Amino acid sequence: MKKTLVPLALALLAGAAGSACAAEVVGNPQAATAKIEMCIGCHAIPGGYKTAFPEVYRVPMIGGQSAKYIESALKAYRKGDRKHPSMTGIARSMSDQDIADVAAYYAQQTSNQTTAQR
Repeated sequence: MKKTLVPLALALLAGAAGSACAAEVVGNPQAATAKIEMCIGCHAIPGGYKTAFPEVYRVPMIGGQSAKYIESALKAYRKGDRKHPSMTGIARSMSDQDIADVAAYYAQQTSNQTTAQR
């Protein structure tokens, strides 16, 4: 009887630990104010800003974009699925919480609102 309870108990503990680790990270827009400094240098320039590194690239305004989209894009840059040297480097320096906070911050803006106006 004891032999069958031990594996069952271990399985239950492993399941509980796995579900605790899988908890969804919730973004906090107020926590993002110190985290967006890297973003505003390109994404807050009105008028269709274009960067020249590594090639001419139109930088999108991200204010008002969906938080899920921003999170997805940053995680794809971090993983290497999306390619842009600057964005890859920035995304790799961000934790899941940083990404969620930045996404929440930009999602609460309107599409024509820039970070510089805040």
